[in-house]
Amino acid sequence: MFKTYLLLGLAIVAEVIATSCLKSSEGFTRLWPSVITLLGYTIAIFLLSLTLKTLPTGIAYAIWSGVGIVLVSAIGWFGYGQKLDTPAIIGLGLIIAGVIVVNVFSKSVAH
Repeated sequence: MFKTYLLLGLAIVAEVIATSCLKSSEGFTRLWPSVITLLGYTIAIFLLSLTLKTLPTGIAYAIWSGVGIVLVSAIGWFGYGQKLDTPAIIGLGLIIAGVIVVNVFSKSVAH
């Protein structure tokens, strides 16, 4: 199971890098950010597909999207100066709580 979560973590990192570079690609008009975006999404989807051999699709995607949203929001805040207001921060906290509840309490996830 450790390997599955490691692959999912790497998929999330690749997706977060790709999404962050997507902003820098300026609509795919800048070469290197565009290349990193396409490569990152390709790696992310491939690694996610490997995790689906073990994890249920909904659980894997909940973790993928929840962690990805929080990380991309943090990069937007610190890397691009995009401020988050109180409702956004509360919402991100609820997303984190949801991912924790799914992983700790759900019987859908093999522990």
